[in-house]
Amino acid sequence: MLEKALKGSPRYWGLLFALLAIIGLGAGFYLYQLTVGLKVTGMSRDVSWGFYIAQFTYLVGVAASAVMLVLPYYFHHFKAFSKMIILGEFLAIASVVMCLGFIVVDIGSPQRMLNVMLYPTPHSILFWDMIVLNGYLLLNLVIGWTSLSAHRKKMDPPKWVKPLVYTSIIWAFSIHTVTAFLYAGLPGRHYWLTAIMAARFLASAFCSGPAILLLLTLLLRKLTKFDPGKEAIKALSTIITYAMCVNVFFFLLEVFTSFYSNIPGHMAPLVYLFSGIDGHAELVPFMWTATILGLGSLLFLIPPSIRYNEKALPIALIALVIATWIDKGMGLIVAGFNPTPFETITPYMPTVPELLISCMIYATGGLVLTVLWKVAKEVRLELEGKG
Repeated sequence: MLEKALKGSPRYWGLLFALLAIIGLGAGFYLYQLTVGLKVTGMSRDVSWGFYIAQFTYLVGVAASAVMLVLPYYFHHFKAFSKMIILGEFLAIASVVMCLGFIVVDIGSPQRMLNVMLYPTPHSILFWDMIVLNGYLLLNLVIGWTSLSAHRKKMDPPKWVKPLVYTSIIWAFSIHTVTAFLYAGLPGRHYWLTAIMAARFLASAFCSGPAILLLLTLLLRKLTKFDPGKEAIKALSTIITYAMCVNVFFFLLEVFTSFYSNIPGHMAPLVYLFSGIDGHAELVPFMWTATILGLGSLLFLIPPSIRYNEKALPIALIALVIATWIDKGMGLIVAGFNPTPFETITPYMPTVPELLISCMIYATGGLVLTVLWKVAKEVRLELEGKG
């Protein structure tokens, strides 16, 4: 089937070359980082995790979101997702590839990642994060490719695929839960020290991931003959709406607990994010933008008449994705480190090399996704006699 990725329109090849160009530019800056070290980033002694780990955290959620299609399709036999389920599994593969890429660039020297396997430490959450991420990548590769091959032959997938599918559902929850434990297990970081951190991560994942999937699917429909079906679009937008409501509710629980308990350590990160402390208000514009966009997306998504309007739906989805990305991909990490244990503020903003290296990893994920979706789309159109 891979041969289908070797044929395409000038627009397809143009996209691949554009992604390769971004990868090449970012690779140059990554070589620079390998030469001079992590001092090219905005990280410091006080803020030891930055943009790289924030993107890793966000993308783990995108990867886990595939379960929002797998669960209704396999457990409730919701056949409307039959055209989208492969796309969701391939999006999970691209997301995990990006997650692993962000870990590699964050640890400075790539050979250090071998230490996790050469010197395994099962008492470390990071060890288990490596296990669940690589396991999830393998599961989605096997399930996605085998299912697509069977569909191409107009056959049902082999019976041994079903146990792997059920395993992948549990695995999807575990990858984001284990990632949340990386943060919630650090007692000195008040912003992360909450029992509902894993639940917040899952709620955020189950709205932002499917929103990205639906946006990309709508774009695919606009550019090609592929059509996921109106019922699938409606069902997925409803799932996104419920998940976003839960996500906002969980965040409000955190705000209530912090301010009603009046514990300074729990209030300070929220104050820093939304009004600034000691003149440091670097993230304030971003967080209020996220708040406005997040609430605005709900205004569009909650009324069914607007949610099912395919002109308004992409606007709501874009607002939701930006809001959740700012919350998780910027605010979460920095607010965990600020104020510092010395009650000071150490500002952090990603540097230009850091951003371009991140673009390299996003472009790599985009390349993987483009090739996989190209194959999936061609197989689907072939089955429908449109190829």
